[in-house]
Amino acid sequence: MLLPWRAVARRLSRDLPRACGCSAQGPSPRGYSRGAGGKGLVLGIYSSEKDEGAAQFTSAGDAFDRLVSGKLRELLSVCGPPLKKGKTRMFHGLHQDFPSVVVVGLGKKNAGVNDQENWNEGKENIRAAVAVGCRQLQDLEIPCVEVDPCGDAQAAAEGAVLGLHEYNELKQKKKPAVTPQLHGSAGSEAWQKGVIYAEGQNLARYLMEAPANYITPIKFAEHIEQKLRSFSNVKVHIRPESWITTQQMGAFLSVAKGSAEPPIFLEIHYLGGANTNDSPLVFVGKGVTFDSGGISLKPSSGMDAMRADMGGAATICSTIVTAAALNLPLNIIGLAPLCENMPSGKANKPGDVVRAKNGKTIQVDNTDAEGRLLLADALCYAHDFNARAIVNAATLTGAMDVALGSAATGVFTNSSWLWSHLYEASILTGDRVWRMPLFEHYTKQVTDCPLADLSNIGKYSRAGGACTAAAFLKEFVTASHWAHLDIAGVMSNKDEVPYLRKGMAGRPTRTLVEFAARLSQDSHSTK
Repeated sequence: MLLPWRAVARRLSRDLPRACGCSAQGPSPRGYSRGAGGKGLVLGIYSSEKDEGAAQFTSAGDAFDRLVSGKLRELLSVCGPPLKKGKTRMFHGLHQDFPSVVVVGLGKKNAGVNDQENWNEGKENIRAAVAVGCRQLQDLEIPCVEVDPCGDAQAAAEGAVLGLHEYNELKQKKKPAVTPQLHGSAGSEAWQKGVIYAEGQNLARYLMEAPANYITPIKFAEHIEQKLRSFSNVKVHIRPESWITTQQMGAFLSVAKGSAEPPIFLEIHYLGGANTNDSPLVFVGKGVTFDSGGISLKPSSGMDAMRADMGGAATICSTIVTAAALNLPLNIIGLAPLCENMPSGKANKPGDVVRAKNGKTIQVDNTDAEGRLLLADALCYAHDFNARAIVNAATLTGAMDVALGSAATGVFTNSSWLWSHLYEASILTGDRVWRMPLFEHYTKQVTDCPLADLSNIGKYSRAGGACTAAAFLKEFVTASHWAHLDIAGVMSNKDEVPYLRKGMAGRPTRTLVEFAARLSQDSHSTK
């Protein structure tokens, strides 16, 4: 039976001279020094199935409550209403090893796949709750935080590592570094897997967030090469402009020529399969390290965000770095055409006609529709590898953001088999995908062109812009298993994903990693 809250409070003040009241993110209690010895601890608690029922700790929470003779549960009972999903309470002085303990609301215990939301709600609840708990302890400048696995150590690790990440490379004043660790020994392998998944997404976030004068085409390629240097089964080729020219990638070069920064074609071979001759999964990523729009100049407001227009290249390269760290048993090739899109006397002009690698001519009616020109040549080159499947990612169209916002990545594919793997992977990661149409209706709008085989925009201008862009790419694909991911809508995060801070999101890296992992276990022949 619960005692009246005043009686419990009197009892606690007598029994716990060092225990302090709960707080959200308030000042440190008297006698507590920020950054003092000891670790922080994040513990989970489930909502009761019934409104008036008692909340239920996770097994780690129960064990800690027993360690402190039930005082954690008693404090929670007098600190306001039961914790709701994503809300927290902080307690100080309960245990000498953990000066500060944050209890986080996990929602209902049996939350699983939500068919309406198309994700695993339980995993998402854990990611969000752990992230906010870790951030609160970071504000107290506690350098090491132990995290309750909350029944899913991988999701907990992802929430912790993603939630603490922030780009502050160029600031003198930085937030204190925090190292999240698993609390207890249960689920250590899953925890480590979650750390690797999250670090992969954080690599993409880092590349996308960094200023364009710090991540130029060559610096991007060198950064990825450095990340992969320790893996003996990975080869990285940084192809210069002369190589691009010999490959007759005229569409790619037409974009690059407007900038003083020379273009780079980054090619990565990860040979993780039992047989290095097995057909690889080929990733292709748009790598425009800054997109001014070219002669069709973008408005100045918000143009700085176009440093992240290489998000496709960032996510696919980060996926391969993660696959190598996980030692996934399949072969992967990554292709990233890297350049800037700038206005100059050498830049593409509206109405110019350029020739792609496969010989098709393209009328450049809008120089700000440049990403599809890079991808056209890269997709042609991707067919040289007898690919098991080809998946490209690109921050391609503002129309994709208009259509889906930041809720999901738009997927255009000619393969239901490929779509199933992507969709099922996204349910687990919470970084969702949504299938979009590849109708002939849209193809006609890019092939009806007065001067060339194709126009780089649809003839009805903005109508169905994401769909006409996908239809354009389809003209450079003959593979029977191809998917185009338009990630423009998920490029950045304001506050939509609670376990990501504001800034470039690095999405959908974890979904691509999970997709590759699923593909490595699928013996289905795609030939």
